[in-house]
Formats: sequence, structure tokens, C-alpha cells
Amino acid sequence: MLIHPADAPTRTVAALRDALSTPSQEVVESLARVDGDLMLLGVAGKLGPELALMARRALDRAGRQARVIGVARNPGPELVERLRDGGVELLRADLLDDAALAGLPDVANIVYLAGRKFGTDGAEHQTWALNTYLPGRVAERFRDSRIVAFSTGNVYPLVPVVSGGADEATPPGPVGEYAQSCLGRERVFEHFSHRYGIRMAIVRLNYAVELRYGVLLEIARAVYRGEPVDLRMGNANVIWQGDVNAATLRLFEHCAAPPLVLNLAGPETASVRWIAQRFGELFGVPATFTGAEETTALLSNAARANELFGYPGVPLRTLIEWTAEWVLAGGETHGKDTHFQEREGRF
Repeated sequence: MLIHPADAPTRTVAALRDALSTPSQEVVESLARVDGDLMLLGVAGKLGPELALMARRALDRAGRQARVIGVARNPGPELVERLRDGGVELLRADLLDDAALAGLPDVANIVYLAGRKFGTDGAEHQTWALNTYLPGRVAERFRDSRIVAFSTGNVYPLVPVVSGGADEATPPGPVGEYAQSCLGRERVFEHFSHRYGIRMAIVRLNYAVELRYGVLLEIARAVYRGEPVDLRMGNANVIWQGDVNAATLRLFEHCAAPPLVLNLAGPETASVRWIAQRFGELFGVPATFTGAEETTALLSNAARANELFGYPGVPLRTLIEWTAEWVLAGGETHGKDTHFQEREGRF
């Protein structure tokens, strides 16, 4: 097994967070060219904290005094302290409250992270309110800002594994109400972009991973525990969350009206069977399986993002090795599964 240096993100949570929030020189140079403050709506989720801290670090390196503001409804005390120690201003607001939304400061650049996936089944009305109604309220409120809005590769249909994945020209075909509400989010943002000329970028993410959460962690833990790996969704795209953060901050230079739509995904059509077998080699145990690979999967073609930003900085084999080291060390997790195997859209 490859043993990484003492400052590798596999060593401690602090090192992991540092890796996820360290800006590349390209990010620094990009934010140096973008005027105005930056605000992240929904900063308390899995992506938000390190994305906000990367923005702050990049602006500091660029010599810019612009504010970085995170907005969350009910952030925990640890997150409050960590963001404030990192120079990120934190505001508490329920974005579905019109008065609270109106009371947010005017800023030039918005990252829209708010949304709901897990728990949709049985509470569909809440998912539609957050994923589809709220974007319209945000677009009305920040019609003079640039907006980078997160969506998901789930807006695509399952595509043949041999296709190379759905690209941005592939007609949407969302399966289930979560995915349908996310397409609704895109369409609502698109409407207001046309109406007001709002410059936007819509990010179809598929799938961000880090060492505490994601497709690779789920496969690794199953192999380590001797549990069979589900092959129903036999292929996937995975991309390091740090690379997602970097691309997100560089997208403000590419916002357009109507919106730029961009797949942000791992470049490989990665075999779940191969990933599991690689973890088996690293753990010294055999990988076992249940089910069989279908001929279709939820796959995104990242060629356009790779053209804009280059290939992700952390390759797949390194991600697998980092994840294996994290599991062997008993590293903490977020305690949530991605349900990437889901083929019927029930979340």
C-alpha cells in the first residue's frame, strides 16, 4: 500500500479540511479578476464549509479584501467557530423566510448550495419547496449578482455504460421526485436568467467524494467489513471535493445569460467492481459482490469541464489509496450513505 507523507489528508481531519480548502494558483488568479463580495447560501452542508474557506484563502492570497459570507439556518457551534476562525462571516437565516432572505446583504457573487435530497421519499413537498420554489425567490432577490448554482447529474436519465456518459446536450430524464425537483431548480434559475439577464452557471455534480463521505468510502467500508458490494449501479463517476471547490470558484468568470450548464464529474467511467477489487488488494481481503452490472448507469461526461479547467488534480487511484488509509486508520465519517446504487430515484 502507498503510504502518503505526514501532511497528507489521510492523517487527520484537520489535514483533510486543509486539503479540501487549499486554493490552486488558478483559483487565486481567477478570483483576483472577479469583483465584489461572495456569499454562499446553504454553507452548512457537506460542500459549503471548505468551499467558503477556500474562497477566503484565495482572496487573501490575491490581496483582495472582499467579504466571504456563509448563510445557514442553524449551524452548529463547531462550524461557527471554524468558519469565523478562517475569516468567513456567518449569517443565520431561514432562506424560505422572505424577510430573512430580503435582509441578506447585496453581494456581487452568489454560490447556491441549498437543497434537499435524503428524506425526499414521504416528504416530497419539502423537497420541492427547497429545490424548486426557493431558487426563484433567490433569483428575484439577487438579480444583479452572478450566481453559481449547484444541481446534480441525477437530472439525466440512466445511459448506456458504453456511451461515455450524458453530456450537457443530453435531454434531461430525471427519475424520481428528487431528480425532478432538481431539474425544476435548473428551469426556474434559467427562467430568471432570461427574464433579468442574470449571469449564471449551473453545476451538475456527479459524484463529489472526500474521505468522510461518498461512493468510494461506501465501497471501501463494505470490502473492509467483508460485506458484499452491490453491483446494481455497476459504474460511476467520482471527483475529489477539493477539485469541485476549485472549479466552482473559477466558474464566476464563466457565468452567462442564459446560464452555462456544466457537468462537474470524474473523468472516468469507473467500474464499481474494479474499485472494490482494488480496495480488496489494499486491505488484503477478497472483495465479494451481490447483484450484477446493468448495461446502463447514472453517468456524466465531463469533457467540457476538463476543457475549461483541466483534469482533476487528484486522480482516481490516489483517491482510492487515500480512502483505504482512512478506513484502516478508523477515520471519522459523516454517517450518511449516498445511495448511489438507487436506480428508481427514491431518496
